[in-house]
This record gives sequence, C-alpha cells and structure tokens, in this order.
Amino acid sequence: MGNIIIEIKDLKRSFTMGDETVHALKGVSLSIEEGEFVTIMGSSGSGKSTMLNTLGCLDQPTSGVYEIDGIRVKDLSKNELAKIRNEKIGFIFQSYNLLPRTTAVENVELPLMYNNKVSSSERKERAISALSKVGLGERLDHTPAQLSGGQQQRVAIARSLVNDPVVILADEATGNLDTRTSYEIMSLFQELNAQGKTIVFVTHEPDIAEFSSRTVILKDGHVIKDQKNQNIKSAAQALAALPKED
Repeated sequence: MGNIIIEIKDLKRSFTMGDETVHALKGVSLSIEEGEFVTIMGSSGSGKSTMLNTLGCLDQPTSGVYEIDGIRVKDLSKNELAKIRNEKIGFIFQSYNLLPRTTAVENVELPLMYNNKVSSSERKERAISALSKVGLGERLDHTPAQLSGGQQQRVAIARSLVNDPVVILADEATGNLDTRTSYEIMSLFQELNAQGKTIVFVTHEPDIAEFSSRTVILKDGHVIKDQKNQNIKSAAQALAALPKED
C-alpha cells in the first residue's frame, strides 16, 4: 500500500441558489496514492469542478472529510489553507493564468514569492531548473505573447512544479490546445509521473484519459466508475503516430 496523498470520505457539497439547493457532490469517497496519475471525467454538471476546487482547498465541503498529505482540511484558517495551496499543491489551468507582461522565469518564480525561507537567488535558480525540466531552458526571458499555447502551458507546468508539491491538479490542461500539442503536454505529464509526481487531471476528453493510470467518472455528484487503466497509452507514441505536418 503506497502513501495516501488524498483521502476523501463521504464528501458532500451543496450550494444555495435563490430558493433552490444544488447538491454538487453527494457523498463521494476516494483515495489517491503517491505516484498515481488519475483522470477525473464527467459531463458538465457532474461535480468535477466542485471536486477539483475542494481538492485544491479553494472550496470547503458542506460535510465529509478531506485530507491532503495527512492534514485534515476542515477547520483550517484562511492562512493555513493558503499555505497548503502554496506548498502542497501545484495548479495548472486551461487558460494558463500567466501574467502577460512578465517573463517565463518571473511567472514561474511567483509561488516562491510567498515563501520567506527562499532567497531571491534560490528562487530564480529553482524557476530556471523547473523551466529546463519542461524543455523551456532557452525561453526564460520570453513573455507569454512570445510563446505558443503549448509553450505557455509548459510555463504553467513549470510554475506548478517549483514548490515541489505533493500533488499536481490540472483543470482541462489540454482544453485549449490542438491534438499534437495536447499529446506533447500529456507526454510531459507522463514523464513527470514516471519521476514520481502524483497528478490529478480533470478532462472531458476520453483519449486524454487513456494516458493516465486510473480514471474516475463522476455523474450527478456521485462516482459511477473508478478503475485502473489496464492499457495505459504512451503519449509520446501517440504523438509520433500523428501524420507529419507540412
């Protein structure tokens, strides 16, 4: 049994909208071990965004238990939650969320700005190292406008790695990318996972889920399927099999 990074027990989340109560999560239980690559799927309204916001400590459940790296999230103060988000979780978004007038290396340094244990020289060193890991060692001083969509997403991935989080949470991280670039990004995720990174990846694309080691499907706030992928596809091979571009 591996080290459990994420533990969810009977998680419920309800929202009041006008006179109506919306039950987004209806008693979800799930555990994710260190080194797993889990995709979470589900149609719009299935509860996957609520689930991701809960995992990312951006939202608190109405009831149930959520633990990340052995820490129970319920009853933590705003500052304690911010600390967990900054030190234990690496976020990657569909829209990259990069600062437009800021270089790649400065964008990647951002999460370390809140860590007073890290000097400015170490901050820069760690940012450069993270960008080298994602293949952007030559693009340190480029702003987002000087980078392609795939390169911007690589900067976002480097930023998620810079604090050495216990889990990477990716929200539709290939949603804005064409097939070739999506496979390049998934190949990078597979490499990071092979190095031991725990990844939780929300997607609505079944072909993207085939690159993960486990798929969880949500519907109407319930887990309706949770299975290990017996035949994990290689994103690098899928990329190589694409027709050559002119």
